[in-house]
Amino acid sequence: MLLFIKNLIFTVLVPGSVGIWLPLWIAAGNGATLAMPASPVQGAALIPVILGFSIYLWCVWDFGIRGRGTPAPIDAPKVLVVQGLYRYVRNPMYVGVGLMTAGWWLYFRSSALLMYGAVVVTFFQLFVLFYEEPHLKRVFGEPYERYCSQVRRWIPGPPFSEPPPAA
Repeated sequence: MLLFIKNLIFTVLVPGSVGIWLPLWIAAGNGATLAMPASPVQGAALIPVILGFSIYLWCVWDFGIRGRGTPAPIDAPKVLVVQGLYRYVRNPMYVGVGLMTAGWWLYFRSSALLMYGAVVVTFFQLFVLFYEEPHLKRVFGEPYERYCSQVRRWIPGPPFSEPPPAA
């Protein structure tokens, strides 16, 4: 139960802020309001928002159930998570939040949200390259390096195939 609460708090504070609260705040600052879609294009723009949020939730589930941790670096999974969406792409949570920001940009057609999304994606890239991947290599060693050699960082590809367990 505690793990569920920690995941919920982190989700509301971090991805919730980056993928929902800040984009809506930026849009409101430009005079836009979140309302029923005014056109089919605007309605379709909600698809990446919903898809991105669903991806994020799936990954949080895997972190909690399989990894026994949270997405927060201070309470990271204790076990390397290479199942679920992580079989196809190394950073599906970031991809999900990136999809959310892209959806908001399309929904509001806002250059401010386009710039915001570019900053978010750039931050994700730098965080992954300079903190997350080196940290995971130190913590999980060769299994993580094997995983990285088979699974792409941002674009989904063929699934990761774990070696059979030692007899």
